[in-house]
Amino acid sequence: MADNPCTRCGACCASFRVDFAVEELEGRGGSVPEGLTVELNHFTCRMRGTDHASPRCAALVGTVGVQAHCGIYEWRPSPCREFGLRAPLGLGDEACTRARARHGLAPLPG
Repeated sequence: MADNPCTRCGACCASFRVDFAVEELEGRGGSVPEGLTVELNHFTCRMRGTDHASPRCAALVGTVGVQAHCGIYEWRPSPCREFGLRAPLGLGDEACTRARARHGLAPLPG
């Protein structure tokens, strides 16, 4: 895991909206801390900060592309767990490449 650039890049955490089912919230049997989310309706919530014009998840710690990581990695919601799973080793898929480009970062070798 130490060699995995996904655990130190942060571009995806500062590029996309993150919506997920309310059942993933800590208070509803899941693991995502409620204080980092906004409930949208009875079924869906969103990670705070991900719906801003310049998105940045409230759980992101550090500087994107330099040294950044998810402050709730073990408790992150399903969209974050599933991000990049379509690419070999989970690295450098199309969404990752778009997120990195948004922050002036080169694509990961894939």
